[in-house]
Amino acid sequence: MWSALETMPHWTGSLPGQHLDIRLTAEDGYQAERSYSIASFGPGERVELAVDEVDGGEVSPYLVEEVRPGDFLEVKGPLGQYFVWRESDPSPVQLIAGGSGIVPLLSIARARAVAGTAQPFRLLYSVRSAPDALYADEIETLGARGIPTEWIHTRLAPPGSPRAAGRVSLVELERLTIPPSERPLIYICGPTAFVEATADAVVAAGHPPLRVRTERFGGA
Repeated sequence: MWSALETMPHWTGSLPGQHLDIRLTAEDGYQAERSYSIASFGPGERVELAVDEVDGGEVSPYLVEEVRPGDFLEVKGPLGQYFVWRESDPSPVQLIAGGSGIVPLLSIARARAVAGTAQPFRLLYSVRSAPDALYADEIETLGARGIPTEWIHTRLAPPGSPRAAGRVSLVELERLTIPPSERPLIYICGPTAFVEATADAVVAAGHPPLRVRTERFGGA
């Protein structure tokens, strides 16, 4: 995993939940472009990304293994107005992340913690095992900042975990998330299969589809 805080002149800042595109160009002219969520938010010329290396990928291995301080990257953004959170919206917010899908949701959680607004916020984070979690130390501090987190370990639960490893069930999802009666905005990000299954589950639990926002990723 590659995490970086880069300075980008002329960058005007980003909203919580936005992403950017990075394009690499080989010496023979071949180009590869991928989208990456932004972990930082707000104004300024500093941008934080977290990149999960994909075996056989064209861009992420370069970013993780090859890029060095001082290298130039071709970047377009910030992008996206749909999967963003604005502190002026008083709605309760339920964040649901799978794997590296935590990145834009962490941006939203950070923005909420800084804003100090009063609406309920909750995070549900599904990972294969504890070592696979990104930003685990920071996420553990969110509870003290008004954003409690529920962990789902799908393959290996940590010692002492009250829950056995396995995918979250519909019953668990209903118990661990903000109920439909509170009409939360729900942000779901992760691999395509995870996002589709989770979005279907929250709608089946009674959440209006128009209150569910999704962002997904997969192999190119």
